Amino acid sequence: MATQDYKRAYVWQLPVRIFHWVNALSITVLIITGLLISHPPGIMSAHEASAQFWFGYIRKIHFMSAYLMVAVLFMRVYWAFKGNKYSDWKVFVPFNKEGLSSVWHTIKYDVFLQNPKVYDYKKSVSVGHNNIAAISYLIMFIMAIVMIFTGFGLYSQNSTWFLPKMFTWIPTFLGGDMNTRVLHHATMWAFILFALVHVYLVLFHDWLEGRGESSAMISGYKFVRAERAKKESEKEN
Repeated sequence: MATQDYKRAYVWQLPVRIFHWVNALSITVLIITGLLISHPPGIMSAHEASAQFWFGYIRKIHFMSAYLMVAVLFMRVYWAFKGNKYSDWKVFVPFNKEGLSSVWHTIKYDVFLQNPKVYDYKKSVSVGHNNIAAISYLIMFIMAIVMIFTGFGLYSQNSTWFLPKMFTWIPTFLGGDMNTRVLHHATMWAFILFALVHVYLVLFHDWLEGRGESSAMISGYKFVRAERAKKESEKEN
């Protein structure tokens, strides 16, 4: 049985990795605090209400996490124009003929688990994001925009800072605070679903391919076939 020679390839640059982990942390905190805000637990206490501010702290943590999410999102958009080809904005809009062909290939062989007649590792194994992942991240970016607009729209009534005040028109545009809250809350559940699928697929591909899919978002490196790594290096130069 023939064996393949693999080389390490630098795929995920430091700003991409920082965005990934800071964004994951901020989204996790936003989800936990958001659930508490939407369904606050009843806490029995002998203290006066004026002496307790735990729900205020929950809201404060929620808003701080939102600002952090916005900050790294701006950084990631900037890096989409300044980073390497794996982080380039063009990766996330694979709607040309070649990209759509790759999307269909991924759906057939990764989602529906069909067996290809002729195995082509270049189509079956992606160095960076495959096109299905790229499209899902584009959708996640759109969801993040929805969360930012609706969240700041709800916060604008109580905020004194100019940034949330820029979104005062959102609740009116959406037909009131209730509609804005429902859309904000529904998008949160979409993020939860995305996170579950994302973690499952990363671990699945890590187990299936053994190329460092998980550790790559820490070190930045993946293992790639030697001939492919050479070609990738030549393209970078």
